Amino acid sequence: MNKIEVKRMNGNFFKNPTFPTLNEEEIQEMYPYESGYEAGGTDALNMQQSYIENILRHNKGKVVKVYSSYPDSEDCRDKVFEGVIEQAGRDHIVLRDTKNGKWYLILMIYLNYVEFEEAIDYTEVSPYAK
Repeated sequence: MNKIEVKRMNGNFFKNPTFPTLNEEEIQEMYPYESGYEAGGTDALNMQQSYIENILRHNKGKVVKVYSSYPDSEDCRDKVFEGVIEQAGRDHIVLRDTKNGKWYLILMIYLNYVEFEEAIDYTEVSPYAK
């Protein structure tokens, strides 16, 4: 026999939560930018509006300075990375330093701003443009 597990917390009783299931159509309505995304592909990523990662992706190959902050670090609170944009994703930037040959994977959560050595390609690609 299946029993519903009841727990007591703060003098009140509550049932374990249940979560609704969604069909494919409902998921596509909620997340229109995700449809058609394939691992390793950039088509779905390029079809988003101008978020930071898309601006960086449009400027792949350009020399930049990435300013970042690491508030929990005692050794390097603020850091500047210089290099060429090799890749950009939703949560990261990959830079190649042409001076010392090092590669950097920088998490977007630590990003303050990016300084470009040349004009920025700010092509706004909207998912609603046909």
